[in-house]
Amino acid sequence: MEIALENLVEKDLKYCWHPFTQMKGAKIIPIVRGQGVYVWDADGKKYIDAVSSWWVNVHGHSNRYIADKVYQQFLDLEHVIYAGFTHPRAAEVGERLVKLLPSNLEKIFFSDNGSTAVEVALKIALQYWELEEDPRDTFIAFEGSYHGDTFGSMSVSQRSSFTQPFERHLFNTVVIDTPTKDNLEAVKDQLKRHLKENKIAGFVFEPLIQGVRGMAMHSAELLDELLEICREHGVLLIADEVMSGFGRTGKMFACDHLKNDPDLMCMSKGISGGCLAIGVTAASQKIYDRFYSDDRTKSFFHGHSYSANALTCAAVCASLDLFEKEETWSGVNLIGRKHVEFVNRIKSHPGVSEARSLGTVLALELSTDDSTGYFNKAGTNAYDFFLEKGLIMRPIGNILIVAPPYCINDQELDYIYQSIEDYLNYSE
Repeated sequence: MEIALENLVEKDLKYCWHPFTQMKGAKIIPIVRGQGVYVWDADGKKYIDAVSSWWVNVHGHSNRYIADKVYQQFLDLEHVIYAGFTHPRAAEVGERLVKLLPSNLEKIFFSDNGSTAVEVALKIALQYWELEEDPRDTFIAFEGSYHGDTFGSMSVSQRSSFTQPFERHLFNTVVIDTPTKDNLEAVKDQLKRHLKENKIAGFVFEPLIQGVRGMAMHSAELLDELLEICREHGVLLIADEVMSGFGRTGKMFACDHLKNDPDLMCMSKGISGGCLAIGVTAASQKIYDRFYSDDRTKSFFHGHSYSANALTCAAVCASLDLFEKEETWSGVNLIGRKHVEFVNRIKSHPGVSEARSLGTVLALELSTDDSTGYFNKAGTNAYDFFLEKGLIMRPIGNILIVAPPYCINDQELDYIYQSIEDYLNYSE
């Protein structure tokens, strides 16, 4: 049964429940087509997807190369159980990722989204210490962190309106501030105190850039100093690269900016070019070897029905092909360069309290007296303004974020920047 376009929103609201959305009075836009940086609604209006649809469509919408590779895979095999079986694309994903990842990450565990990639890492870390006969039950995370919406990933995330209904079910996590030049020694003291007072299983961190905190940024050099302390205490380093991976920070992974390699790395979003859902957790050989045994009870007991789905793996391989092309990195470099230029131009505007960028990510904090954080009305007003301009920008509270597909061009970026300036001048 095909839904008529004129009834699409009506049918959707009758039967569907949207994420992070108060459904009473929800404004839903029916999108029917996408190509490159653009999507079109049912009335034919065109929008630039300035946030890559939650930062996943790194190569743009309806990429023909990825589509052809997925179609060809469908003709051979769409899916097979991954417990006791494999297929060519899964092995290819494993090999290619390991060659791209930090050198100590040698094993790939498949799941199906960013939250579960983190959940897998947390479970591996806890079971690892059980197998080491040194049970550890606490994690360290950064203030303002966000690692997903499953119970484990919520447990290592900032306590907020997102997590409040589930508080009593979440496990213990100790929190440290993100490092700056001014607070580094105090943060080191926080970290050392927690390491002394708790049995720390792992340090979970978003390297260099905290997405849901509003693309808050910290330097690689300062982060490395904290990682070094954790390493000295045997704490597992768990890098959440769900958002920052696959070119977002200007390098393939944010961890490529660091000296200390993680023991576990979580990936999703851009891994398949935004084509199909997948999560991946990479582990070091040391961790893998602790589970490797004649004793079946020492297996890692976690899995998903769609683990290593063949169609999804084909999309990942196609996306990795595109990352081998010069034009992809030319796009990454173009965005990064123009973001820096725009930040330098706009940071003194009275409507902006702070402007920052890293790689392909731009964040502008709007000057506002509203302290409601995520529910700040400035973000809602900006969202509606940009929709009228034909731009999809989903602010986080009072923070405007631009993280476009890498196929965007000069003129399209300039239109985004000009629209932001129009909004700032309009709201004065």
